[in-house]
Amino acid sequence: MFKIPHLRWLIAFALCLAAVLNYLDRSVLGLLAPTIQKDLGITDQAYASVINCFLVAYTLAYLLSGRIVDRLGVRLSMVLFIAWWSVSNALTGLTHSARSLSVYRFMLGLGEAGSFTASPKAVSEWFPPAERGIAIGIYSVGGALGATIAPILVTIIAGHFGWRWVFAVSPILAGIWLVFWLWLYRKPLEHPRITDRERAYLAATIEPADTEKEALPTSEQHRWLKVFRLRYVWQLMVARLLTDPAWYFFQFRLPKYLHTVRGLDQAGLAITWRIFLAADIGFLLGGYLAGRLVKTGLKPAASRLRIMLISAGIAPLAFCVPLLTSTTEVICVCMLVACALTAWLSNLTSLVLDLTPRPILGTAFGVIACGSAVGGILMNQGVAWLVTYHSYSECFYLMALLHPFAFFLIRSLGKQGAVSSNESKEQRASQ
Repeated sequence: MFKIPHLRWLIAFALCLAAVLNYLDRSVLGLLAPTIQKDLGITDQAYASVINCFLVAYTLAYLLSGRIVDRLGVRLSMVLFIAWWSVSNALTGLTHSARSLSVYRFMLGLGEAGSFTASPKAVSEWFPPAERGIAIGIYSVGGALGATIAPILVTIIAGHFGWRWVFAVSPILAGIWLVFWLWLYRKPLEHPRITDRERAYLAATIEPADTEKEALPTSEQHRWLKVFRLRYVWQLMVARLLTDPAWYFFQFRLPKYLHTVRGLDQAGLAITWRIFLAADIGFLLGGYLAGRLVKTGLKPAASRLRIMLISAGIAPLAFCVPLLTSTTEVICVCMLVACALTAWLSNLTSLVLDLTPRPILGTAFGVIACGSAVGGILMNQGVAWLVTYHSYSECFYLMALLHPFAFFLIRSLGKQGAVSSNESKEQRASQ
């Protein structure tokens, strides 16, 4: 049987493709919103309710999917989640009312959260601390890449065949991915195609999960209590509740803003690919820079927080968007802010891996990510209210405050977590 050099990076690529599918499926509705609302007679308030159905399901799925990942493992849980959400997205193309659209988006939310609890656990199994930031950046790029592709895909397919056919793409692409994933993924020590060199490298740099189990409760109830008693879980949950709404706004509401306030038509919204390309860069750059700091000897958690501090200093530029008169200037500022938002998010995700024992990682990550989904719900309702009674400007003004405040809440986490890779090697050498 042939061996695959650097197999862990191929796995990161597979996770990236899964994220592409995820964000492609969720982004098309926002891009098609003006057309679908007009075709089906859906009001702005009804559209906000449709998004909330997705986000409520997304919240519930985050809470439960992490435990599913811990029980079933990464390989099978990813198959379950992606098959479910792909079918749900295909059904969206059959909708004829706000009610049925809400049902299908609720189903989509139940599936989509799962890949973002399974992917971090896959990274924890296959990557040492110094490489986790860039690995998370790679699969996170898939999300922004999916959002980058979506405007182009929507413009081509909806323009030639109608908006319903856009939702038919998902099952075909997902089917191909599932075959590839089932062939590819195993744990490192179980994988028949890993090279001896890579197996030895991972064995030397990744702490085995078995050594962590002794300190963890065995019963289901006590395991949940263990997660909820961890202070950093609550800190990171609140941080995601505060900051993820800004990223949700870019995905769900920015096309609507550009259409309503800046006057872009359906074809003109394709320009949003530039913003999501900048987000791709943020995911990769944030992970890369944090990884470089870890290799200098800085603790992983402290490395993530340094990059997050820089991001928290750039994100407030969102305040400028309503003040600009040129659409080109708006796009440029949004690109810079999107880059900061994703660099922040990739390092916040890495923080969870740095601080959490692997046997409960899926559960802890799901609990933390609930803050993201709840924040998305509050954002959606808040934006709908502000747009109805005020304007989009207040949305950008509020967005400018979120990341600095969240950083203040989690700044102490840099003192926690595992020691750096250099320190780990020194400790092994002294034993």
